[in-house]
Amino acid sequence: MKKVVSLAILAAVAMGGTAYAQDKLRLALVPKAMNNPFFDLARDGCYKAQEDDSSIECVYIGPGEHTEMEQIQIVQDLISQGVDGIAVSPSNAPAMAKALSAAKDAGIPVMTWDADLLEKDKDIRATFVGTKNYDIGVNLAEIAQKLHPDGGKLCLQTGGAAAANHNERLLGIRETLSGEKLGDAPGSPLDGQNGWTEISGCPLITDDDGNKAVQGLTDILAANPDLTAFISTGAFTQWYDNAYRQAVEPYKDKLASGDLSIIVADTLPMQMQQLKDGLSNGQVGQRPFEMGYKAMFILKDLKDGKSVEDPIYTGLDVCTPDNADNCVSG
Repeated sequence: MKKVVSLAILAAVAMGGTAYAQDKLRLALVPKAMNNPFFDLARDGCYKAQEDDSSIECVYIGPGEHTEMEQIQIVQDLISQGVDGIAVSPSNAPAMAKALSAAKDAGIPVMTWDADLLEKDKDIRATFVGTKNYDIGVNLAEIAQKLHPDGGKLCLQTGGAAAANHNERLLGIRETLSGEKLGDAPGSPLDGQNGWTEISGCPLITDDDGNKAVQGLTDILAANPDLTAFISTGAFTQWYDNAYRQAVEPYKDKLASGDLSIIVADTLPMQMQQLKDGLSNGQVGQRPFEMGYKAMFILKDLKDGKSVEDPIYTGLDVCTPDNADNCVSG
């Protein structure tokens, strides 16, 4: 399997770790994938922390594409290199728990961001910084409820099947729409509760692949002309602006009339323009720049032996056509 590694890490390995300035803390921020524009913003936050604090070296490294085993290998490599702290957004929560346990045993402070470990494994990491993922689902569902108070036919789209953050969002959607407690994430598919029924073939698993996400949306809309709402727990459907527009333009009148709603997590720039152009009905945004920025200072505190809060939430931005011009924080 081809591995994507940063030039900084390659240099460090080649020189026995001396490629880094000796007076800097080597703090790693590990995304699920480096071809994901959401994580680009977290990377920018990481580098801003490095700029603001000369004692920090931001090591931004992850799989080129969403690949669970490659992410675990990268974390294992970081442990071998003896970095000073690791913040990871786990693609596969149970598998990553084992890797982070090894880091903890090696004396390396570890934390999660964006996505967390399973409840039973949370004592492995010091803290989580990011969104309260259940609340993303709640807010996505509340937009759908306002648009369709009597319910309807629903298709959910999600990321990786083992990604704890997306499963928590699915649970938030399902419990909010149904008005019922549905057990552990991701909860059970809706079957008529409060008028909502999930259609056959959903939820769509995308593995954070934008092309797969758009194709899934295209196929579902074509096969289900009576679909009421399409809700995606991540931005993957809208990453590739031209492809998304081509998929949704034929349904623009239905989106405007209220016959169909498309509601998507995240508020990246292209997503906000899609909302303003009438190609979605709502966006619930996270704050990835803040996640990447805060993760560096949290790891620094942990390295210094300081205690930190757990969890640390970065908030949400709820956007609709009515507030699209000013809903995004910062």
